Amino acid sequence: MENKRIPVTELGPGHTVDQVFAVREKDLRTTKNGDYYISAILGDKTGGIQARMWRASEAVFNGIPGDGFVHVRGRVEDYRGHLQMVIDGIRPWPIEQVTLSDFIPTSDTDVEEMWAEMLTILRKIKAEPLRLLIKKFLEDHDLVTAIKASPAAVQMHHPYAGGLVEHTLGVVRAADALLPLYPELNSDLVLTSAFLHDLAKCVELSGGVSLHYTDRGQLVGHIAIGCMWIQDKARLVAEEISEAFPQRVIDVLQHILLAHHGVHEYGSPKLPAVPEAFFLHYLDNLDAKMWMTTHAIDDVPDPNASFTAYSRALETRLYRFSKHLCDPHDETQTGNLFL
Repeated sequence: MENKRIPVTELGPGHTVDQVFAVREKDLRTTKNGDYYISAILGDKTGGIQARMWRASEAVFNGIPGDGFVHVRGRVEDYRGHLQMVIDGIRPWPIEQVTLSDFIPTSDTDVEEMWAEMLTILRKIKAEPLRLLIKKFLEDHDLVTAIKASPAAVQMHHPYAGGLVEHTLGVVRAADALLPLYPELNSDLVLTSAFLHDLAKCVELSGGVSLHYTDRGQLVGHIAIGCMWIQDKARLVAEEISEAFPQRVIDVLQHILLAHHGVHEYGSPKLPAVPEAFFLHYLDNLDAKMWMTTHAIDDVPDPNASFTAYSRALETRLYRFSKHLCDPHDETQTGNLFL
């Protein structure tokens, strides 16, 4: 039997571990001296931790399942501001002896509640072609089930079951809040594209024990798949109403999806060429970046550290205490500057 496990988020420097983890990533590398070592990311539903096993071998590495579980003995240390596990012993662990709900990360917010809130906002769409298009997506029950279970990314942001709905709702919410400030925009196009922009990640990414790209995700990608889905659902609408779906609407919607990463280097086949595409790009980026910043701050092991470790994705170290500046309930804030 497995020992009583400590959730990854409760591990800290000095902890010894003797428990089961899910294998998120594994890699066999060599030191400067040519010795093998294993680099891995191990985790549970609360998060992941970088792990190293020195003086490893190909046999030990090959015995670690690429998408399964291992029992690990080792210790946790603070390495340059990040937690790192040093593995002393590792062996495969049978999935039959694992409680999967302990290891598959999920959104902290109820997915059905988020989905219902999103549909409430989408009911503001007035254009009949777009309402009918969204209806065809919602009638695809297998697709909706996959969307609700999908992460939004492997690592960068919302990397857990329900993360795709959480991120999509974040973008839809932001669009709904900001659209009154930009009345020159086509609000129906914005809300529709905010809903559709990442839905195909449910087939681009594979959830479960470890998050990874599917073969279709690697070969085609969610942007192209999403554009194909728009074409397919528009065809179904046309068949239902016995008249052609407006091609220009299809073209602009597909363009917004094709351009929503903003620049070619981040995977956008097209650069934004309509105001709504710029708007969606920045909303999408905003929601992702806010997730990344808040989680980077929360994940620092030392509660007194002023800054996070350097984030390659954000290209900076984050100051952790800005939220509490000028807090009227903070006794360390003195004086009444504006009175």
